Amino acid sequence: MSSTPSDEPDWDLYRSFLHVLREGSLSGAARALGTTQPTIGRRLEALEAALGCTLFIRTPTGLQATDAARRLAAPAEAMAAQAGALRRAASAGQDEVAGTVRLTASETIGGEVLPPILAELQAAHPAIRIELALTKRNEDLLQREADIAVRMVRPSQEALVARRLGTLAIGLYAHRRYVERRGLPSVIDELAGHALIGFDRDASALRALQQSGLALAPEDFAFRSDSEHAQHAALLASLGIGACQTGIAARHPDLLPVLPGQVRFELEMWLAMHEDLRNEPRIRRVFDFLADGLERYARG
Repeated sequence: MSSTPSDEPDWDLYRSFLHVLREGSLSGAARALGTTQPTIGRRLEALEAALGCTLFIRTPTGLQATDAARRLAAPAEAMAAQAGALRRAASAGQDEVAGTVRLTASETIGGEVLPPILAELQAAHPAIRIELALTKRNEDLLQREADIAVRMVRPSQEALVARRLGTLAIGLYAHRRYVERRGLPSVIDELAGHALIGFDRDASALRALQQSGLALAPEDFAFRSDSEHAQHAALLASLGIGACQTGIAARHPDLLPVLPGQVRFELEMWLAMHEDLRNEPRIRRVFDFLADGLERYARG
């Protein structure tokens, strides 16, 4: 029997499936969606019946995704991104500086740099609502997973509007309490005798360190995490010597520079959006506002 449009499962079924996949349980999906576990169970059963396949196998340790579920994951994520884009587009009129704008940035930029800029934005445009996704992954602007992205590499897609905001300097720092306990290295080779804060499994970050002249592997770090926030917290807790943007370190008088004349990294900062959004008033206004604030930050 051929299917008709009315036979297609609605978005609520796919959304419930996606949250079960993300959370690993019916109860977790129910909490995320603000509904009940039986409701999620019924939606999942309805989707399996509509698609004619089993999506999850119940095991003593929880729900295990089947091959069919894994094949559905990427299309379902794309549907979620499009649903979010539709919701944001519907939240404002064509000529209004109001509505929702979704941003994506790294943990450091999103957690440390953007908040004061967004406070200024809120004061100037209280009708704009901001969604902020903190991730190292470059969310796909082409698929409308986000409206605006702050990136540390130059965007390469032709369909994006990108603006270079400046260069961020990154140096090594240690908390004053750590220096009182362990002292400071005077040359790069002496770093081996210190507790270092660094990355765990982020291969690209480790390669960047090696290209800068610091041939470090994960086992060289006394504290390692791929979370920028965790590294920053470890630095402020005096766990060891770690990297920090100079603009952020300047906010913490107890962070002392380590080998300032010998170790320094630089990252370009870019702001990007899809070219189709450049004429949407709320997107353009937020883009220009962020560009101005982040350029000021980059200039120090």
